[in-house]
Parts: sequence; C-alpha cells; structure tokens
Amino acid sequence: MDLKPARVRFAPSPTGRMHLGSARTALYDYLLARRSGGQFILRIEDTDTKRTVPGAEQELMDGLRWLGLEYDEGPDIGGPYGPYRQSERRELYHAQITILLEKGAAYPCFCTPDRLGRVRQERQKQKMNTGYDGACRLIDPDEARRRIARGERHVIRFKTPREGSTSAVDALRGPITVPNSQIDDYVLIKSDGLPTYHFGAMVDDHLMAITHVIRGSEWISTFPLHVLIVRAFGWEEPLWVHLSVFLKPSGKGKMSKREAAQAIKDGHSIFVTDLKDLGYIPEGVLNWIVLMGWGVSEGDVMTLGQMVERFDIANLNPAPAAINFTKLDHFSGTHIRALRTEDLAARIKPYFLRAGYRVDDARLLRIVPLIRERLVTLDDCLPFAGWFFMETVSPNPTELVAKNLTAAQSADIARKSYDILAALPEITPETAEPPMRKLVESLGLNAGQVFGILRAAVTGQTVSPPLFESMAIVGKEKVLERVGKAIEILEKMG
Repeated sequence: MDLKPARVRFAPSPTGRMHLGSARTALYDYLLARRSGGQFILRIEDTDTKRTVPGAEQELMDGLRWLGLEYDEGPDIGGPYGPYRQSERRELYHAQITILLEKGAAYPCFCTPDRLGRVRQERQKQKMNTGYDGACRLIDPDEARRRIARGERHVIRFKTPREGSTSAVDALRGPITVPNSQIDDYVLIKSDGLPTYHFGAMVDDHLMAITHVIRGSEWISTFPLHVLIVRAFGWEEPLWVHLSVFLKPSGKGKMSKREAAQAIKDGHSIFVTDLKDLGYIPEGVLNWIVLMGWGVSEGDVMTLGQMVERFDIANLNPAPAAINFTKLDHFSGTHIRALRTEDLAARIKPYFLRAGYRVDDARLLRIVPLIRERLVTLDDCLPFAGWFFMETVSPNPTELVAKNLTAAQSADIARKSYDILAALPEITPETAEPPMRKLVESLGLNAGQVFGILRAAVTGQTVSPPLFESMAIVGKEKVLERVGKAIEILEKMG
C-alpha cells in the first residue's frame, strides 16, 4: 500500500439523516487517513438550501463522534483549510469560476426555467439526450457581461467539449470512458451565487489538498464531468474511489422508506442515530459496515485499531453489498462480550436509570458477568436484569407452578427449598446449589421443575441469569422474603 499521508474528506449534505452509506464512506476515509498518517476532514456541503434539514449537520457530527471517527478538521473545530461549510466559501468559488470563464471553459446561461422545461420536453419527444441544448454557449462574452451588469438572472454552466470522449480511472472499477456528447453542460454556479455539488466539491477538494475522493457509486454518472472540471483548471486529479452500493436485505434493489420503517419495527435501522438508540454499540456497527464492500472475511471481528492496521483500498470491492441485520446482531453481541466489565456496566447503567431503577454500582458490577453472554444490544439488559433493582417482584402465579405438577405440589417444593436456604449461613452458588440438587434428586423430579419455581419466585420471570449466582446478588434476606411470598401465592391456589 502507498503510505504517503492521505488527505481525505467526508463531505455530506445536511439534507437528511446520517445513514449506513454515509457512515461507511466516513469510516473508509478515517481508516485511510489513520493508516497513512494523514488527515480526515469533515466538510459540510450545504449549498442546497431548499433541502437543508434543521439539525442534520449536528446529527452528522454527533454520529461521527459516537462511532469514534474523530476528524482532524471541520466546521466546529476549524483547521488550516477552512471554512468547512460551503455556504461560507462563496468568495472562493467566485474567484475560481472567473478563471473558467476567462479560459472559455464556462459561460453564463440566461435561460428561464420555462424555456428549459420546453427544451427538455421537445428533446424527449425526439428521443434525444434531455440535457441542455447549449443555446447560451453562442452568446458573445461581452454581451453576456452587459446582461449580468444589468442584473439579469443567470447561472454559470460548464462548457463541455462536444467532440471526443472523456476517460478517467476509478480505483475499484478501472478506466471509465464516456462520449462527451453524453455529458451535459451542467450548472456550476446557481442563480443565488452558490455552487452546485459538481463545482463546489471539485474546487474544495483542490483547495483543501484532498488526495483521495472516496464517495458513493451514485456519483459515477457525473464522474466524467468532475474529471473535466479538474482538468479544465489544470489541477492534479485525486485518486477516485466509488464505493459499492448497498442493497436491501433481500439483495434486490435499494432500501425504500417503507422497508426502512419496517426495519425499525423489527428493532433495526439504516440510520446511525437509531442504531445508537436501539442499544447497538459503535464497535459492532463499525465492524458490520466495514465488511460491506471490503474484500476480507465477512466473519472477521475487528476493533477500529485493527481495521486501521489492515485497511487497503486495493481490498475494496465494487460489487453491491446486501444489508444483513443478522450480522449486525452478531457483531454487536460479539463486541459487547469483549468489553471490560467496568466499561459494559457504565454503558448499560443509563438504560436502567431511564427505566426508573435506582442502580447500585457495586451490584451492577456483579450483575454484568451474569448477563454479558446474553446481550445483543445494550437495552437487552432490562429484561434480563431489571428485576435485580426492584424492591419486590410480582411473579405470574401460573409460572410458580412447575410443569406436570399441581399448585399444592409446587408449594411443598417451595417450602422445602425455603428451609434449605434458610439454614445456610449465606446464599452462594457453592453453598446453595449442592443441597438444592440433592432435593431435586430426593423428590424424583428434574432440576427444571424445582429451579423453575425458585426462579419465578426470586426474579419474577421465567428467564433470568444463572439462578444461584443471581440469588447470591439478591441476598439471603430478600431471597427468603420472595420465596415466602411465592409459598403464600401457591397455597391460595392449591
């Protein structure tokens, strides 16, 4: 791998929520920057003012930080190549568009939206390319300047060569060649004076000394235009990398809004903030998305540091990648199990607090090893362990009755269990389990029947962490209190 320091940018538009595609692009940018000892830059491309969503920029920055993708330069931390919002770089674009106008590589266009609509319809009827017909290419530059001076509304378009073709190399797909006749005279500067993506991104990439442009495959269609703009200035081209497209879980087509909504109902999402709220941990999310388009084993479990050590653009794969939420669950659970006890305790504590529990930190540290193996998401801690922080539990009476036994028989087992536990100096797995197993054997029953009664009595539910370890954390006094209550319930049923 070429280890020259890379300058890469994650350049989202604040027009919507941060989704998996954006997160993966940012991750690959980050990995390349850290692997090469370069810089990872956040640039906000906010020139599409009509589609800008309030709060979207902050969500993008929060999402990056939650994922652990700290950027070296950006709108909130500054840097030597700022400003890092395109809306604040207007003068820079005007200076650069003047250069293209003087070179004859761009021209003012005064066509009204009505005329453009009529041209598009007419060209459709004739089964022609529906792009701009180039009418304003023929206007004399001096006349164009006079019209601009009079305040006539206009845009600036790129003067695409009419002859020949444009070829450029995509790092994942190789050479891409497009006849120039198929490339429109795209708008570079809009009538409000702000640049379109095509112009603003190319100018900023040059002025910010970007060496690698890693972005989504949706930009392949205008890739030749971007190359032409760069070459019109005589600038050195960056290395272009267009990533694979994400497909819905079935592997057929992109995720729709309806399917995204269904995913939320199923406890999944394609949006980063949702994944955080659903209890996924960033380590698992990163491991999941990094493998969607990276040609290494899909089962590889990696930390962010290990991803940095292994990352190489040469291993990226342009083939479409299906979103597999089962793998997300796998990686989330795997990384949760790898957390230190203290770290996992700190991460799940807010879930207990939000649910209204009073959390004892010392008790929580004892609980974590019991539930760690069962967690897929952090909020799974509630059904498994919320009962630890309850003063009392309310078991379903029918769940206190063991399988194939009556309420009276179950009450008798509960009484015998109570007597055994009450005689112990303290309840621990070492002191409680052996005599309880002897009781099971003496009764000629199976452990599931006897321990099931205890589990329902002590935890209030039929599924819990290991029974005797749980009872040790609850403490002898409270265990006896809850078993005594269960006996009363069973006796009333019997």
